[in-house]
Amino acid sequence: MTATAFASLPLSPAFLSNLQDLAYREMTPIQAKALPEVLAGKDVKAQAKTGSGKTAAFGIGLLQKIDPAKFHSQALILCPTRELADQVSKELRRLARPIPNTKILTLCGGTPIGPQFASLEHPPQIVVGTPGRILKHCTKGTLKLDQVQTLVLDEADRMLDMGFSEDILAIISHTPQTRQTLLFSATYPKEILAISASVQRNPVDIKVESLHDDTVIKQLFIEVDKGGKSPALIALLQQYQPESCVVFCGRKDQCQSLADELNGHGLKALALHGDLEQKERDLVLVQFSNRSIPILTATDVAARGLDIKELGAVINYELSPDPEIYVHRIGRTGRAGNEGLALSLFHTSEAPKVSAISSYLKQELSMAEVPSKTDAAIRIPEPAMATLCISEGRKNKLRPGDVLGALTAGGKLLSSQIGKIDIFDFVAYVAVERKEAGKALKLLSEGKIKGRKMLVRRI
Repeated sequence: MTATAFASLPLSPAFLSNLQDLAYREMTPIQAKALPEVLAGKDVKAQAKTGSGKTAAFGIGLLQKIDPAKFHSQALILCPTRELADQVSKELRRLARPIPNTKILTLCGGTPIGPQFASLEHPPQIVVGTPGRILKHCTKGTLKLDQVQTLVLDEADRMLDMGFSEDILAIISHTPQTRQTLLFSATYPKEILAISASVQRNPVDIKVESLHDDTVIKQLFIEVDKGGKSPALIALLQQYQPESCVVFCGRKDQCQSLADELNGHGLKALALHGDLEQKERDLVLVQFSNRSIPILTATDVAARGLDIKELGAVINYELSPDPEIYVHRIGRTGRAGNEGLALSLFHTSEAPKVSAISSYLKQELSMAEVPSKTDAAIRIPEPAMATLCISEGRKNKLRPGDVLGALTAGGKLLSSQIGKIDIFDFVAYVAVERKEAGKALKLLSEGKIKGRKMLVRRI
């Protein structure tokens, strides 16, 4: 029987105490299987879905080899998107608390490269980033990887989907052949097997069961006529009214047009696709993750790196021909012991995709009807939260506590009425209860944050 207690691992008392403080009670299946192999220094090829705890599975392992007294890059984590890189960096910083003076640097495209040059003058022990920007720094000589001990390819399948295969191999050519290479992927297409064979040495192959129990995620398939998908989607949203929902589309233009159509019916939605500028993408993700916008239309690639807790529902507006993609999509709901909801629309011509999913899951799929139009005038509740934008950010030394303090000083607002606070380099966003948004805007606009006036607007 696989041990699930972190205390069963060769970790220091300080490291175990920090895990306890972070509410890491027991290892998840991927952690229990991967961590002993990672700590033993072996290469690992692991298949695990989003939300399985894979960041800690490689993070705890690579941190044990970090020497903060050595000022060179000792670990490199490659991610497909900036959002996932940011998410991984945040978790590594939490895990690294018992290791003083450990510098973790995030290097991604879509942000100015100049400040990154300055940050690299004092090399970080751990680098997290996207392949394009990492390779640019390697080429310019601003990032040295010749002493990297651990290389992690996180969500490797999506990096290959996004065309990063050549960049990844070019980056790896800058690292020592003696490194430990850890590859994590939700799916195992043949390209993943090929890259593993070329960059790993006798990797331990780990697979964690990724099929979803229907008692955790309620899966319903709805057959619709040609042209009937968007009316069916609206009817389903009116019936189930999820607090947060990702609607998966097949194309970028479909994402945007569908979001526009939903907004036309009074359903607050935003689109997430590859044509968005980074600032636009950040704003979309902020509003969705802080519950100001309940519906997100997205492509598979764009949705990678979403760090959304307790996603109420996943709707497949377009089914993927790959059953593994279906499993990965719906795995975003039904987490942390909550029951999830997965709804899938399909035309008769798409029946083979449904059959493929049934065969892959080894279970009969539940079919449902489009809700009747008797309640077509159902009023969709307003989102619980609203977002305020503040004109300063991390580079101005602004911290979440400064924003929270400015809103709650004097007792006009309670901390329980304040939601997620996101601090970027030059801008910050705070979610407040929608009914208190006007009061919050007045408090911040007429008052001071950290002793100075700042421009504040409601999104």
